[in-house]
Amino acid sequence: MTIIEKIFSDHAGNTKVQAGDTVWIDVDYRSARDFGGPNVVGQLEKNFPENPVADPKCTFFTFDTNAPANTTGYADNQHRCRLFGRKWGIPIYDVDSGIGTHVAMEKGLVSPGETAVGTDSHFNILAAVGCFGQGMGDMDIAYVFRSGRAWFETPSTVKVTLEGKLQPRTTSKDLSLFLLGELGTTKTLGRAVEIYGEAVTGLDLAGRITLCSLATEAGAITFFLPPSPLVEKFYKDRFNRQVNQPAADIDEVYEAEYKYDVSNLAPMVTPPPDPNGAKPANKFSDVKVDSVFVGSCTNGRWEDLRAVADILSGKRIKEGVMLKIVPATREVYERIIADGTISDLVKAGAIVTHPGCGGCASGQIGMTGKGEVQLSTSNRNFKGKQGLGSTYLASPRTAAWTALRGFICNED
Repeated sequence: MTIIEKIFSDHAGNTKVQAGDTVWIDVDYRSARDFGGPNVVGQLEKNFPENPVADPKCTFFTFDTNAPANTTGYADNQHRCRLFGRKWGIPIYDVDSGIGTHVAMEKGLVSPGETAVGTDSHFNILAAVGCFGQGMGDMDIAYVFRSGRAWFETPSTVKVTLEGKLQPRTTSKDLSLFLLGELGTTKTLGRAVEIYGEAVTGLDLAGRITLCSLATEAGAITFFLPPSPLVEKFYKDRFNRQVNQPAADIDEVYEAEYKYDVSNLAPMVTPPPDPNGAKPANKFSDVKVDSVFVGSCTNGRWEDLRAVADILSGKRIKEGVMLKIVPATREVYERIIADGTISDLVKAGAIVTHPGCGGCASGQIGMTGKGEVQLSTSNRNFKGKQGLGSTYLASPRTAAWTALRGFICNED
């Protein structure tokens, strides 16, 4: 059995599940954010006014797309969810908490082998810790709030093997952009993907989060990674919790298998208008930028911000370039304050703001004006996604060097 087949089987009454089977599974973690959350509340109040939530302790609200609210519409939406949550005993991770999926991992709300759904298209990021996560529409999430269950057609699984070890200045984001270029949006469309190789086993938790956050851009259901001692240690140290990370059977036969040599992989950049056209960063040295954004669920961890600070420390960014930084969560925010990272960034000329999604959701810094060229560590560069300008995708390291020099580059 594959990883996803095992997780589905465990949550479908221990019934053996295979690719193509449609099954009802129990959902361990259910959430709605400020984008979509009010519609979930509306569905529940309309259809189940007397008993809208099956299990409040497994149900959450997270406000991260526009936090704190900068429009009256978002303020109304968030407070509607607050009132509903208070009434029915639903925990609320409010506008000071950060990105909901990251909070779920930091707080131990999800564990390896579990299932989770929410109103976020990047909910599959939870695969970084071995949890099956999936974004769903408002009505679907309302049903899960009410019942604690959801139905899925079990996807087939594709295996990707990465041969070789990453070069020191090549990051998880570079690897992720490379994979998006190779897989496109068809090879893994509607499929679960298991990714193996030394390049994956060498990733820290922040790197695993980056890689798993980009499954959606490949059209995949999820990117599963092999069990890691880092994940085991994370749960043991933080929560004194022993976890069992799901692993595929060694004799599993996959729908398709792909192998890529990444031993000489260079830092990558993906130009607009989609996330699947990555090329080496040095191919874009003629592209001058107006702004640089570091953050999002893909690259808003402490490790990402510290990588930028290490490059910028003692230097100043290029005059006329805006460097905008959004930590993923309050925990990350507090850490960069405590260890001086934020001081290094601000002294270099960066703008650092409170935790959240940033420009991906039009709610915080990271938006572009018409004609503006931006390098971004986010996960999407579709026209209009981060404003009216042009967005290039890259790693935090490339973002730092680009901010220093005013054109796209990575050190050289």
